[in-house]
Amino acid sequence: MLPTENRLRRREDFATAVRRGRRAGRPLLVVHLRSSGATDPHAPGESVPQPRAGFVVSKAVGNAVVRNVVKRRLRHLVRDRLSELPPGSLVVVRALPGSGDADHAQLARDLDAALERLLGGGAR
Repeated sequence: MLPTENRLRRREDFATAVRRGRRAGRPLLVVHLRSSGATDPHAPGESVPQPRAGFVVSKAVGNAVVRNVVKRRLRHLVRDRLSELPPGSLVVVRALPGSGDADHAQLARDLDAALERLLGGGAR
């Protein structure tokens, strides 16, 4: 499970990450990353804000059971990669329709490739 302080919950935070952040698309998912050095306006008294992540899994991925499995897998994968994200960053992971049929390793591979590209590992 993703810790509470690392969850994206507000609509405006999702919108900020998607509209103002960088994007990396892979066959199974799209990752939006908004890096900011500013403090989190929603966290009282914190000097170093935690990176926060949110997930978008639409009905195109599958029925409710499949969507929940995909969300659980993505939350687990992002939790293990929080230390790689810059402080205060907002991450939105959008699952594409093929992610419902993908296994854990395939999702991990696509997530790693997208994060590597967004964090400066690869050029377009």
